Amino acid sequence: MLGEIKKVQLRKIWKNEAYDFTPWLSENLEQVGEAIGLELEFEDKEVSVGPYSADILAKDAGTDKFVVIENQLEKTNHDHLGKCITYASVLDASAVIWIASKFTDEHKKALDWLNDHTSDEIGFYGIKVELWQIDNSQPAVRFNVVSEPNAVVRQATKRKEQGELTDTRKTQLEFWTAFREKLAETGKVRSLQTPRPQYWFDVALGKSGINLSNTFNTDKNEIGVRVYIGNKKVDEWLPYFESKKELIEAQIGSELVWNPNPDNRDKVITLTKHFELENKENWKMGIEWLAENTIIFRETFSKIMKEKTA
Repeated sequence: MLGEIKKVQLRKIWKNEAYDFTPWLSENLEQVGEAIGLELEFEDKEVSVGPYSADILAKDAGTDKFVVIENQLEKTNHDHLGKCITYASVLDASAVIWIASKFTDEHKKALDWLNDHTSDEIGFYGIKVELWQIDNSQPAVRFNVVSEPNAVVRQATKRKEQGELTDTRKTQLEFWTAFREKLAETGKVRSLQTPRPQYWFDVALGKSGINLSNTFNTDKNEIGVRVYIGNKKVDEWLPYFESKKELIEAQIGSELVWNPNPDNRDKVITLTKHFELENKENWKMGIEWLAENTIIFRETFSKIMKEKTA
């Protein structure tokens, strides 16, 4: 016999938006992030922005930039839409996440319009929150994404801009676009940045200030994976990683270069490989190597980082 799936009113679980729903969200940002493909790290709640306060301030672990989260237990309204845009501008956020029990057609269209007419430096996400239960089971939350940045539109904009790029920049953008597609195919990395015409491509490790930074150097015909540790995290994390050196290299299956530029305040741990990158026929093999090692690095370092903070 099968059970009956029933929808549960949000206020049955969260009586008050500020005192119940916002605190619950701040402790469950991983679920929110999984819905939209971002790795979110809680910073603070009820953050003052002039005479107002943002419900939740988080960071995108992939970019180390602020993410503003506004939540409602009721349907969307103009007041919250205005707050989302205001908070994003004042805090220079890379993403705005608007969570509500219902999105009006006008507010969904407003988010879609913002995503199609703003740069890829910021994304607007609309998430409808629901509670469901089977018979008398504990209610379970479900986040339904109703609006998010349109990758197709933004890639089309990128292609229009390529005419202004140098040949090297065009090559970098083409390489990282192919690499991102390969990495996405694996299903191993939830959050992937938009490809840019630069020599690096960052992948989140789940903590702001530390990330994977893949490299593509056409001058040296060299590609690589590196753990990048920002200067605010160096004193805490580099010694810890070094203490796990044997374990890390055993799991990755290669010897790494540790802190190759000791005079730099930011630190890196790297693995590189030579490829004849000028010949695009070699790209497939190089991209496969880079994707495979990106996943190995991510799994290895993420696990070790979690062990430290457990």
